[in-house]
Amino acid sequence: MAWLDDETGLERNRANHAPLTPLSYLERARVVYPDREALVDGDRAWTYAEYHADCSRVASALAARGVKPGQVVATVMPNIAAHAIATFGVPAGGFVLNTINMRLEPETLAYIFDHGQAKVVLVDTAFLGPVEEAVERMEGPRPLLVECADPNAGHAASGRHPTFDDLLSEGDPDAPWVMPEDEWESLSLNYTSGTTGRPKGVVYSHRGAYLSTVGNLVAWRMTLGARLLAIVPMFHCNCWTHVWMMPGLGGAVICCRDIDAKNIYAAIADRGATHFGGAPIILNSLVNADAADRRELPHRVQVFVAAAPPPPSTLRRIEEIGFDVTHVYGLTECYGPGTECTWNPDWADLDAEERAGKKARQGVPMLMLEEAVVLDEDGQRLPWDGTAQGEIAMRGNGIMKGYYRNPEETEEAFRGGWYHTGDLAVQHPDGYLQIADRAKDIIISGGENISSIEVESCLAAHPAVSLAAVVAKPDEKWGEVPCAFVELIAGQSATEDELIDWTRERLAGFKRPKQVIFADLPKTSTGKVQKYELRKRLD
Repeated sequence: MAWLDDETGLERNRANHAPLTPLSYLERARVVYPDREALVDGDRAWTYAEYHADCSRVASALAARGVKPGQVVATVMPNIAAHAIATFGVPAGGFVLNTINMRLEPETLAYIFDHGQAKVVLVDTAFLGPVEEAVERMEGPRPLLVECADPNAGHAASGRHPTFDDLLSEGDPDAPWVMPEDEWESLSLNYTSGTTGRPKGVVYSHRGAYLSTVGNLVAWRMTLGARLLAIVPMFHCNCWTHVWMMPGLGGAVICCRDIDAKNIYAAIADRGATHFGGAPIILNSLVNADAADRRELPHRVQVFVAAAPPPPSTLRRIEEIGFDVTHVYGLTECYGPGTECTWNPDWADLDAEERAGKKARQGVPMLMLEEAVVLDEDGQRLPWDGTAQGEIAMRGNGIMKGYYRNPEETEEAFRGGWYHTGDLAVQHPDGYLQIADRAKDIIISGGENISSIEVESCLAAHPAVSLAAVVAKPDEKWGEVPCAFVELIAGQSATEDELIDWTRERLAGFKRPKQVIFADLPKTSTGKVQKYELRKRLD
């Protein structure tokens, strides 16, 4: 293709090129669908014209309060309207959006605020206490707190901080958006649990997010006017990019603050939800819901399910009551879902259990990825035989820019020209991936990632504990929960309740071990704990 370099008049210009960004979806939707319902939260709904105007108000108000393009604005909120508005409103000002898990404890929140250098934190009233404590613990400049009082939750603003309503009243509904000049510009910053316990800041580009929305649209077979029930937390990979993609369809985002079977059934029956994503625990809740909480479904509902692989029995039961499930697999580093278990029409002739077994696999690359393969320890591709086990590696446009302020981890993650997931899998003759184990010792509980090392470090700080090892224990409700094996110091004593109470004071609730087993831990000749032996004890 070198001959193109010799041609004249083929330069890129404003007429033939615009940086890819999901912001363009909402810019277009306000013109094409101004009166169509765009956002629903409780009894209130926003049209696209109103949604765009509120995003503009937030962007311009933050700028007026001194936030500069490229600086970080963080959120600590559940799936409420203010969070959906911030998802567009923050980057519309040229700022980088940093959505943070609202369940984190103050120490970790303080680390993220410091590391991400947040200028402003938008925080739901219910989580104001931990955020205020985190700010007190910070080592660097403290961010401005903006309180978001959710009327649907009956919260009143504390009066200690400016409010989200203040931003809306201060901002300009017609303020022009700051669109990226280069699609490689950073759009968002998402902190993920790593193998070290300290969160790593995954940076998304405008380009990667835009192409990931396209991959999701196709994988989910979405049509104009689709209605997304926002169950995936907006702090998880920016809701898997789903909030960004919905204006492209002229569809609606239906907020769900309190996620339970009753509210999900109600959103489908009363609000017309057609799609949602979530962890297997969501499927379990729907299958096992009380009769009083169930509603007759007016249509079949399309579901993306991720995190721990759903049991084939759950997939079979959920489809029987009106939900079509597509299993996806991914990580924060690939904008959420990166592979999908694409339906093969040949599976229709299989019996229910065999079909569910096929659908429980992690699948093949979505459109924004070039490849997803299994590599051996030398970085060589393994055969597609369903038995050779290696590490899942990916490459393509749906991969993060890298880890913020962490070049060593970025280089390690991208070695050999692949993003190395740390997850172990086999690849079947049809190319479909199936996870076999996790190399990273990350426990996935109800869709939340838990670093076993972080929990182990907490337990090891107890004065009676000599050594602790934490592994995933299968759990019917959560998929997995942390289980701790503990060796005590000779002559010291402690009880299971005592150690769980110890972690309760130091860790977020979902990270605490649900069981503590006292034992001599099996070790290699070099003293490394053999966790696979501990997992066998839980089988």
